Amino acid sequence: MSRPLDGLHVVECASFVAGPTGGMTLAQMGADVIRIDPIGGGSDHRRWPVAPTGESYYWASLNKGKRSVAVDMRGDEGRELVLALAAAPGPDRGVLIDNVVGRRWMAHERLAERRPDLVHVRLQGHPDGRPAVDYTVNAEAGVPLITGGEDWAGPVNHVLPAWDLIAGLSVATGVLAALHQRARTGRGSYIELALSDVALAGVANLGWLSEAADRQGERPRQGNHVYGSFGVDFTCRDGERVMVVALTEGQWRALRTVTGTAEVFTALETALQANLADESERYRLRETIAAVIRPWFAARDLAQVGKELDTARVLWGRYRGMADVVGDHRREAHAVLADVELPCGRPAITARSPLRFDGDHGPAGECPALGRDTETVLAEVLGLTAAEIGGLYDRRVIGPPGNLTNPHMEAG
Repeated sequence: MSRPLDGLHVVECASFVAGPTGGMTLAQMGADVIRIDPIGGGSDHRRWPVAPTGESYYWASLNKGKRSVAVDMRGDEGRELVLALAAAPGPDRGVLIDNVVGRRWMAHERLAERRPDLVHVRLQGHPDGRPAVDYTVNAEAGVPLITGGEDWAGPVNHVLPAWDLIAGLSVATGVLAALHQRARTGRGSYIELALSDVALAGVANLGWLSEAADRQGERPRQGNHVYGSFGVDFTCRDGERVMVVALTEGQWRALRTVTGTAEVFTALETALQANLADESERYRLRETIAAVIRPWFAARDLAQVGKELDTARVLWGRYRGMADVVGDHRREAHAVLADVELPCGRPAITARSPLRFDGDHGPAGECPALGRDTETVLAEVLGLTAAEIGGLYDRRVIGPPGNLTNPHMEAG
């Protein structure tokens, strides 16, 4: 099946989440992404979660669909290979994604001397070059101080690296925008993307910073309530929990109809001089609304709750564990999920692209073994002979396929 980016060649020299997510996004749309790692793997090569064999589900899944090249980047000969791959000639080449900050040998100016029309996206922690990860920029953006229950005093971190994932998609967007410009003008681009800017842009674009400026402080924590509207969790008779949300007037009307509380809320509106068709009023009276409809959920098992809410077209979702999602996948309930094999042959669950082109997610992509494609890439892209590649192996400039040993790598 033809995919939108078939024929595009990208070099990726980045670790952890954001850069690999950007490369994976392009690979799943058809790009040939060549990932460059140090021999034995970088600091994320065995990052948790890991299989019982020690192979990283994390690394394998984020790098699926790519070709893997292992190079010793501590010496001049290995560095030259990386620069040559990044600036390789050809109309569909000359695209680099990296998070290599502060290494003069990989400065953009040096790369642009080799290929002036290079499309180069560089991920940073902060714009000034200081390091950062999702969990540190999330703390600095203020999110943990408005997350959690009302009675909790300290910061509440979350487990999802949301800013990393958004940054990865921004990397892919930046590559495609720069390629569009190059096709029209012939010019290359140097795009810098700081993770801290991604987080700050996110909270600013949601209006949260403007609100903090008006309040001259933080908004209150609200536990599981949806801020500014009505939405909260309820417990069913069998102990299962559901999240119910009423953002629109139609959703609110459906919720009170199915729970048989329309007359109660009409009387409350009169008594409290409130208009619950207004989203902000539903938020103001959220505890009262929840108390009125809570008995309806408590009187029904999840199966009945789900059937009645679906019939009434109420916006809701069941709280589930990831093991439940795995069970659904085993029943082929989610087309976006896919089974792949780690290089050791152990099965793993990963995802296809969430983008559906003509109704098709496309293939998930094969999980690469570290360094598996080194010889093929060097011969194909740089035209090296078997003898030249053998010499690189002998001098340990490149690593043997599947080399998993890195004495400098920290465990976990």
